[in-house]
Amino acid sequence: MKSFYPSLLVSTALLPQLASATAFPAAAASPVYSATVAPNLAEASISGQVLTDKGQPLPGATVFIKGTFIGTSTDQQGSFRVSADFANGPVTLVFSYVGFDTREILLQAPDQALNVGLSPSATLLNETIVSASRIEESILRAPVTVDKLSTRQIERITTPEVLSGLGQVKGIDVSSASMLFTSVSTRGFNTAKSERVIQLVDYMDTQLPSLNLSPGNLVGIPELDMESIEIIHGPSSALYGANALSGVILFNSKDPFVYEGLSVRLRAGQRDLLDGQVRYAKKLTEKLAFKINASAFRADDWLAENYEATQSSENPAGSPLGYNAVNRYGEAGYAFNPFQQLPGGTNPELYGKTAYLPGFTEQELITKDNRTSSYRLAGTVSYLLRDDLKLTVEAKRAEGTATYQNLSRFRVKGLGSNQYRAELKSSKGFLRLYSTEDFSGNTYEFNQLGALIQQSPTTEGGSVSYQNLFYATYNAAYSQARQAGLAPDAALAAAQSAANSTQLKTSDPRFATLRNRIIGDRSPSTGAQQYFNSYLHDISAQRQFMLGEAGTNLVVGGAYRQYRLGSDGLLFADRDGKRIVNYEYGVYGQLTQTVFQERLKLALAGRVDEFKNFKPSFSPRASAVYSLGENKQHNFRASYGQAFRSPSQLEQHLYSDIRNAVLLGNAANGFRGYNEALFASPQTFGAGVSNPDLLKTYEANISPLKLEQVKTAEIGYKGALFANLYADVSYFRSRYDGFIGGQLFVGNTDGSQPTRAQLQEGYPTLYTDQSKPTRVLYTYANSNQEVKTQGVTAGLTYYFNRGFNLTGNYSLNVIDKSNLPAGFQTFFNTPKHKYNVGANGQLSNLSYSVNYRWVQGHLQEMPFAVGRIRDYSTTDAYLGYLVPKWGTTFQAGISNAFDTNNTQVFGGPQVGRLGYLGLRFDLQ
Repeated sequence: MKSFYPSLLVSTALLPQLASATAFPAAAASPVYSATVAPNLAEASISGQVLTDKGQPLPGATVFIKGTFIGTSTDQQGSFRVSADFANGPVTLVFSYVGFDTREILLQAPDQALNVGLSPSATLLNETIVSASRIEESILRAPVTVDKLSTRQIERITTPEVLSGLGQVKGIDVSSASMLFTSVSTRGFNTAKSERVIQLVDYMDTQLPSLNLSPGNLVGIPELDMESIEIIHGPSSALYGANALSGVILFNSKDPFVYEGLSVRLRAGQRDLLDGQVRYAKKLTEKLAFKINASAFRADDWLAENYEATQSSENPAGSPLGYNAVNRYGEAGYAFNPFQQLPGGTNPELYGKTAYLPGFTEQELITKDNRTSSYRLAGTVSYLLRDDLKLTVEAKRAEGTATYQNLSRFRVKGLGSNQYRAELKSSKGFLRLYSTEDFSGNTYEFNQLGALIQQSPTTEGGSVSYQNLFYATYNAAYSQARQAGLAPDAALAAAQSAANSTQLKTSDPRFATLRNRIIGDRSPSTGAQQYFNSYLHDISAQRQFMLGEAGTNLVVGGAYRQYRLGSDGLLFADRDGKRIVNYEYGVYGQLTQTVFQERLKLALAGRVDEFKNFKPSFSPRASAVYSLGENKQHNFRASYGQAFRSPSQLEQHLYSDIRNAVLLGNAANGFRGYNEALFASPQTFGAGVSNPDLLKTYEANISPLKLEQVKTAEIGYKGALFANLYADVSYFRSRYDGFIGGQLFVGNTDGSQPTRAQLQEGYPTLYTDQSKPTRVLYTYANSNQEVKTQGVTAGLTYYFNRGFNLTGNYSLNVIDKSNLPAGFQTFFNTPKHKYNVGANGQLSNLSYSVNYRWVQGHLQEMPFAVGRIRDYSTTDAYLGYLVPKWGTTFQAGISNAFDTNNTQVFGGPQVGRLGYLGLRFDLQ
């Protein structure tokens, strides 16, 4: 058989992969080999070397004692050593490496010179996964679309945040709101925050309990400790419950029993980049092992600099009346009218026109605080109660600084989490408990910061604010210019110049004073600092059963999750000082049956979830996989599934009075009020109050929130089309219902409908008087419009030889608008077309990869702003040279090598070029 080294796979492996460090490797694909040496029944070590069939060492191959957690991985020379107990008879070793046939060797006694040769696999896709069915299975026979990245593949990602490198995978959208804050989505409805794809580290949710979002890998695990990443595309609630609406990303960390030794990675590069990671793992005894991980990253962050006019701006960009720019903050607009007179009287020529304050850019608000950083520390201890029963306890702390985008853009400073885990795992199942505490650090919001600076008095203790001075000056200067004989357009320009001159300059010491005071103030009405400190407690269990001898597998499991929300009344409705307790729980089961000589695999899965604030939800999934070919190298799959997303804790329990509006959650009884359009002008408002029929046309009745839902049917193929040509293709159709979006209206804070008297009395103070029950409100509501989508993903890889391989993938996402009303916002936010092409290889100790990604321009309807993203592309490259005797790899990498347009989020930054040099040191 031709010998070659597997390299960058599109659908299942983008780069040469290590076999999964799972507890129980897959059954051998080659005959069992029996070795007999001098008998010795005492516990002893087994050592040797794992080689290719050409005699080349295989570093990173895994060696396990079959049916146990006892195992190791080979070093740079392919050498290994593992201890085994022969007191109870022979021992079977399982040797695995991706791209090679798994091999089992039966030993009657210890052997210290065992040389094991592995042959290239007939399919090259023989790795196993644990995410798709929550049990170990071949990725070829996964019931849904799944991708897997290995530790070597992860090492070759050159973007500063590992999740942003997942854009090389077919069907994946990445959205970087800053250098270290990346959102990932599949199959559409992308946002700048991962809210419909759950991220797990060793099955622990990485979300911040207060926000129900995962801040990229900012508080995840360092790349040095990532054994693999598995990505499930599409609905996954049948096995994972809430928020697995669009998929799952599972990070598998390295087992200290298998991956021992010291690893250090150091990188330095452009934008003052410094990145250091260290991992140390040690088996203290054959039953006790530990590992420690630490990482530190810093660089100058990308800044958002989009100054085009927002959709809500009354004026176009460049208007002498000013305009509302996407990335300027504090640009409050004032509509000149005869009902609210400015000092000296409003010039009638300005009636109906809106003037905007100049505002502040992101750079001006951040000042010199544009450094992004991440610090992570974790310790893990594992103990083998039996060879097939392992106890693990773990503690982690992570915090970082970046920029996050949602309703506004937020500078998250020192945001992070503490996480603790205890897990008991066996060959049949697990019992897992973990707890997450989040903290907001000194995070602040740009819109609120800019607005509060403008609302501040021009002198300490004064009564005239910068914004009032601006509007009064604009009005007076316009009148003076017109009296001097200037034409209206020239008078507007003169008024703008005069009004701008009254505004606070960022070079003025008072700007720094106000800025520091506001970002240090937690009160939503007077400060921009965000505060939360919440807990998530989770307990889950799973058990696997083999029923009879017919190949029937049953998996049952359940989970209970409790949230304890805290914000001192500044973010949530916990103004009484007591934490808000919320909970959800669910049970699931999956039945798998193989028939026709194990060529057909059928599976049924389902989960029932119960919630404190919502009706129960049932999530089914049915699937079939049929394998053809002598080596089962052709695998056809079909599945149907339903999934849901439960509203976030903010969408349920938010309460934040920012003076000009009150932001409210909607988990109770809903709201009754009036659309804000009623108050667009005093004349319309007056008519609405006096005319009941007209008033009724502006009613806004908002029902309590319910779950988002999706139903998806999918077919696909994964396998070897021809010799050395491999493919993974899928087609899906989805129907979504109940999407959650924001709604602005006027109502009472208790949800009741305002009376006419309340509307009349409250009109002048809707935006300012916090003592009034009738206010401008912002809450969340479900859409009643069904949205239909469909799409295709296709990945191809051709292996020329070990030194050169070609890859490519393509993704199509289409939304059906035939049933949608005009102007309906879908928040699809996904390109119709995108693709990747790449090459990679390994020449002796030199390895390389290069990838080009292109994404078609598309409309993005984000909570922060709405606009079009232009076509963008990026070229990423990696080069590594290994010096085996030193255990050192010299590295060079670059992302967006040609510094092309790479704005992934409307209102977000241009992600520019970032190159680095580094080295990695491994001592086993």
